Amino acid sequence: MPRTRMPSPQTTKVLAALAGRPEAWRHGYDLAVEVDLKSGSLYPILMRLAERELLEAVWEEHPPPGRPARHLYRLTGEGLALAAAVQDSMGPAAVQPAGTRTAGARTASARTVGTRTVGARTAGAQPRFDTGSAS
Repeated sequence: MPRTRMPSPQTTKVLAALAGRPEAWRHGYDLAVEVDLKSGSLYPILMRLAERELLEAVWEEHPPPGRPARHLYRLTGEGLALAAAVQDSMGPAAVQPAGTRTAGARTASARTVGTRTVGARTAGAQPRFDTGSAS
């Protein structure tokens, strides 16, 4: 039975980056920077795409002296079709353009859990722990 589930947002970013230059062989670090993913997220995505024959993976034939060969990646015809189908179904705004976020940038956020607000702290504030006993 063919797969019907949509790819994750991270996989969608990788597909969009590869589909942006379909004829070019891309290495992992180049993709990681473009889609703002760490290697622990990117390489499993690349391996799954290759296992499903949506991505070609080859070793670099002539690396510069002093640097080991890298794996290079590009989409197959089926991979390009999937990338186009995902973009058509989600719309162009669903894929964040490259360079719109600084790598590693995080925003402070707060959320309400029960009756407490957690997650946001002011600079220098120490966390308070409720032991549940009245003193």
